[in-house]
Amino acid sequence: MANGDPLRINRAAAAVIIQDLQNDVIGEGGAFAASGSPKHAASQKIVANVAQLAKEARALGVPVIHIHYIVEPGAKGLKLNAPLFKGIKEANAVVRGSWGAAPVPGLEPQEGDFVVEKMRMNGFYNTRLETLLHGLGAETVIITGAWTNMSIEHTARHAADAGFEVIVASDGTSTVNDEWQKTGLNYALTNVGRTPSCAEIIAALRG
Repeated sequence: MANGDPLRINRAAAAVIIQDLQNDVIGEGGAFAASGSPKHAASQKIVANVAQLAKEARALGVPVIHIHYIVEPGAKGLKLNAPLFKGIKEANAVVRGSWGAAPVPGLEPQEGDFVVEKMRMNGFYNTRLETLLHGLGAETVIITGAWTNMSIEHTARHAADAGFEVIVASDGTSTVNDEWQKTGLNYALTNVGRTPSCAEIIAALRG
């Protein structure tokens, strides 16, 4: 693994985040399927990798937090100040109660998991995520999800600024192609956190 010293995680002070792994975001037939996101997610084996990581985390008593992007019908209340937000409205994506807003098969929240809703890229912005993490005693956040060079980067940067140790799963994240993935992991997240594989994270959690 890159990033220097061997990965060590205190599982008693860690939490796993599963962000935006919803049908419209990475699913075949989803609102953004034409971007290439389903193909890249499949090449990353993101569903299987994240599902295994979440399963191991639960077995070890590590909290699992799902962050779902949810907008109201007609994108009511969604401020359209950036191209991404305009695109969500134009695509009629991640609408509450729709197939597109639902988690992709295999990554549904399980009993004991937590669910946080958001309307911005950053999983922390105006959500209960930070309060929840503090309440769980988390000092390390293990971030998985989509898209690596956008929402995942936003959340990771905020987490670091908020005082959390950041781990972003290299094969538990995806975007639209390998170039964007490498840009996110190797450039945008440099000096923000570490980017091990899901297998390496599981090994570190087992200790």
